[in-house]
Amino acid sequence: MVLDALGKSLRGVLQKIARGSTIDDALLNEVVRDIQRALLQADVNVQLALELTQRVRRRAKEERPPAGASPRDFLVRIIYDEIRSILGPDRPFELKPKKILLTGLFGQGKTTTAGKLARYFQKRGVRVGLVAADVHRPAAIDQLEQIAGKVGCEFYANRGESRAEVIVREALDRWPPHFAVIVDTAGRSGVDSELLDELTRVRAALRPDETWLVLDAAMGQAAGRSASAFHAAVGLTGVILTKVDGSAKGGGALSAVAQSGAPIVFLGTGEHLEELERFEPTRFVSRLLGMGDIQTLLERFEELTNQEEAKKAAENLMRGRFRLRDMRTQLASLGEMGTFSKLFGALPGFGAGKVDPRTLDESQRRLRRYRAILDSMTAEELDDAGLIRAERIQRIARGSGQRPTEVRALLKHFEQTRKAAHGLVSNRRFRRQLERQIAAAPDGEPSGPAP
Repeated sequence: MVLDALGKSLRGVLQKIARGSTIDDALLNEVVRDIQRALLQADVNVQLALELTQRVRRRAKEERPPAGASPRDFLVRIIYDEIRSILGPDRPFELKPKKILLTGLFGQGKTTTAGKLARYFQKRGVRVGLVAADVHRPAAIDQLEQIAGKVGCEFYANRGESRAEVIVREALDRWPPHFAVIVDTAGRSGVDSELLDELTRVRAALRPDETWLVLDAAMGQAAGRSASAFHAAVGLTGVILTKVDGSAKGGGALSAVAQSGAPIVFLGTGEHLEELERFEPTRFVSRLLGMGDIQTLLERFEELTNQEEAKKAAENLMRGRFRLRDMRTQLASLGEMGTFSKLFGALPGFGAGKVDPRTLDESQRRLRRYRAILDSMTAEELDDAGLIRAERIQRIARGSGQRPTEVRALLKHFEQTRKAAHGLVSNRRFRRQLERQIAAAPDGEPSGPAP
């Protein structure tokens, strides 16, 4: 999960509240100091951190818990509300064909982000065209063309044209109106008048639905100043923060941009094209505080390539009939959803900070071995693990290129997973979400958007 250090510190604060015998001045002072320290270590502006903790202290002293709520739970709710407040309001995002203009400084990840957006839209059933409008850096055109090939979307460039606005008009003439058109523009070292003039001409040619600024979260609080400057110059409709997962300054960038008036719309959470997520402050803070984000988890399961198999696996999970076949479907889904750390971060009570990175890496390698083993099993073995004895283990090992000990380890892991799945379904909120997901999918039809 992004901002692991901040999340770990804040979860420690909540644990301290839970262990306290009573919410007295001593505990409240300690909690306020811990929150200030956590925010400052995440590069949140000093004044903002002080104001937030002052509000926490004042509300904890002056407000009374609602009927039925304990003082501890009420203090946790106050902390949640105040951290949530510095990240701006939740904003609706309509997934439909859009004309999107991307702008940003040099080296912020703008071209890669264009590809991530293309993948995001295409996986949700919207066809995409990428436009290479950076006429100053040929390498950017080549990079975007390669990314378009990986995504499988349309691409347009005109290497012989030096006017970016002309390239944009040519691309628009080339594609139908039901395409999402994403335009990658030239980078900037600052709010440069010459390049801003070029950007103004490109905007006039494109007439974008969205003008998004791409910023590296490693800029910290300076990201807010850049967002404010671009917002004043070109009228941003959103900001995409990249590399949030690897930056100690991510908290500063998030809070500073949110305060700039330019809403954060997406977070880049890794290097791969799939590692882009919608920024919704309510969900983000829930995950940060270890409260989980089951809805995001379910939405990511909806993006599986084989929706019908995923639906059957979910039904079997609900009925306690978890098979090797279902395990194979879920392991395939993990490959599409990203690393185990992101999966754990979406579950209540978990968090990437609670899992050793070396354990996660080994789990990823084991996942690949297990998928090879499962692919070497017969249909009857996938439906009934009890059939797999010594001779079958030897055959499966030869077919998958693994050792018999690995096959036995998978069978042991399967039994552990089956028990863990039963425990997960006992979580009432998760069970209700899963029941609604299954009910919403007609038999034989995908349960999510078209890939």
